[in-house]
Formats: sequence, C-alpha cells, structure tokens
Amino acid sequence: MAGQGSGGNVIAAICNLFIPGLGQLVQGRILAALIFFVLVWTNYALAATGILFFMAIFGFIFQVWSIIDAAKYRG
Repeated sequence: MAGQGSGGNVIAAICNLFIPGLGQLVQGRILAALIFFVLVWTNYALAATGILFFMAIFGFIFQVWSIIDAAKYRG
C-alpha cells in the first residue's frame, strides 16, 4: 500500500462496508482483521437476540472504526 488515501486503502475501506475486517485482511493485517470481525459480529449477534438490542450501536461503532482504520493505514 502506498499510504493514506491510496487506492489500496480506499478499496480496503470499501471492503469493510460489506464484511468488517475484510479490508484489514486485504492489507495483510490478519490479527486486526480477526479482531474487527469478531468484535462487530459478536455485537450484532447479541443485538439479534432482541434482549440486548442496544448492542447494535456498539457493533456499528466498531464497524465504522474498522472502516476508518483501513482508510488511514500506513504500511
């Protein structure tokens, strides 16, 4: 990757829109990809139970964080 704002970082950020952590995986950051994937989907799964519906807010926050992290990554 060429750095912040490069085409690779834009593609990685777009990948995170669909699957959180996929952008980090595209950048070659396996641990960060795994952490973001687990954080986001755990919160969304808890929200799907209906009892902990407010966890969707945290899932959304973590997903936006993963998008910003992919877009600002300097390799």
